[in-house]
Formats: sequence, structure tokens, C-alpha cells
Amino acid sequence: MMKGVHYLVTLALLALASTLAFASDPSPLQDFCVAINNTHSAVFVNGKFCKDPMLTTADDFFISGLDIPGNTKNQLGSSVNLVNVDKLAGLNTLGISLARIDFALHGLSPLHTHPRGTKLLIVLKGTLLVGFVTSDPDNCLFTKTLNQGDVFVLPVGLIHFQLNIRETNAVAFSSLSSQNPGVITMANAIFRSNPPINPDVLIKAFQVDKNVVDYLQKIFHG
Repeated sequence: MMKGVHYLVTLALLALASTLAFASDPSPLQDFCVAINNTHSAVFVNGKFCKDPMLTTADDFFISGLDIPGNTKNQLGSSVNLVNVDKLAGLNTLGISLARIDFALHGLSPLHTHPRGTKLLIVLKGTLLVGFVTSDPDNCLFTKTLNQGDVFVLPVGLIHFQLNIRETNAVAFSSLSSQNPGVITMANAIFRSNPPINPDVLIKAFQVDKNVVDYLQKIFHG
């Protein structure tokens, strides 16, 4: 009897370990699962409900507009046009999304991370300085200057950036290994949180004067 219990416990632990090891976007169990983007539903699920395949059309797998440059007239001088499952319902369960990133002169895609997706970046125009930082305790910076046609991989969850280092506009496209990769911009998360993070936490974390923290929280909160 005890041997059987141990066997079941072992199986349960292996199943849990497999689930953790292969955690990713859900895999499709049919040809496709076109999302129903109902933002007013009282039911929240990990992903999207599926549209009836008999009601699916080619438009569910189509989107246009990525040929149009984004508006880079902002403080960062960059613009991101993300095509995820919220914009293209046919992406549901397929584990992929796409983004166009436009950069003005010296434009910056600031330090950020995608908690659910690895990014594959290709430069179509201009020159970008890109890089990512590994996790503690090493915090190793991997950085590269990319020109037209160059590709760089930014691993899932790691903090990274892209900076236009030339006197011309730049354009890049990225694919991400999630239908909804998410984005956490470091500065926004830290200084624009709602409600604000206790200044004492930030003062000690960044080893700066309280006036610096107060200033940053003020400008990020507008």
C-alpha cells in the first residue's frame, strides 16, 4: 500500500515538474482558436475564449497598417505598434506576436522586460545599440550594435533596451514568443506605480537622496 502511495506521489511530483519546466502559451488542440475579445465579460480566463470555427473568416487572421511609421514625437523618441492577440484574434494559442518599432534621431526603447516572451529583433533601417542584462548575481551586460539586416535575440524576462545611435530615423521589427508577451518598463513600474512606492524603499534601494526620489515620482506621475 505504501509503495503505491509513493508511486502516486512520485508521479504527481513529475507532473508538477513538467508543468513548471514547459510553462508557456497554451498549445492549440485544433487547427486554430480565434479569440473572442470580449472586454466586458464577467469571466476571466488565462487566455481567450475561442470563436466557433464555422464562423471564422480570413479577416480573423489579417491586419494591416505596419507599413505606417509610428509617432515618435514624445520624450523617448520611439513608438511601438504591437500586434498581439488583442489586435489579431487569430493569434490565440499560437504563441507568437509581432511589433514594429520606430525611432527618431537618438530615440530610445527604454529599459524594459517582457515577462512572457523572448524577443527576436531585426533592424530594417538605421543603426541601433541593443542589449540585455542577465539576472543576479552576475548582472552581465550583453550588447551589440545592429545595422540594417542584423538580428539579435533578447531572452524572455530579461531587462533590455534599444537606442538609435545615428543621425537618421531607424525602424525595427520584433517577433515575440507569446500571443500576449506583456511589457514592464522599469522606470514606469518603479516611479509611476499606483499608489506610489514608499520613498524610503526607493531611497535605500537606489542609494540616493530623498529629493531625487521625490523628483522622479513627481515627473513620472505628471
